[in-house]
Amino acid sequence: MDGLLSLLLFAAFFYVMMRFGCSAHMVHGRAGHGQREHAGHGQGAPTAASSVDPVCGMTLEPDTGYTKMFDGRAYRFCSRTCLDKFEAAPRQYAA
Repeated sequence: MDGLLSLLLFAAFFYVMMRFGCSAHMVHGRAGHGQREHAGHGQGAPTAASSVDPVCGMTLEPDTGYTKMFDGRAYRFCSRTCLDKFEAAPRQYAA
C-alpha cells in the first residue's frame, strides 16, 4: 500500500511540474524562453514572416505558438495563458 501511495504522489508531482513548470512551454515549441522574453522585453523588430502576440507583445516566429481566428483575422499567441486571456476578452486585445 505504501508503494501505491508513493507512486500516486510522484505522479501528481510530475503532472503539476509538466503542466505548470518550465516544461509547460514545450507543448508549443518555445521551451526555454524566460519571463523577460515572455513579457516582450528585449525583442527585436518583427520580421515580415513573424507576428506579435496581442496580449503580451512577444514576437513570434512562424510555426510557433497558438493561432485563434477572430473577426476574420488570425491572431497568434506565445502561450496557452495568453490565448486564454484573449478568449476571455477578445475585443480588448484585438483593437
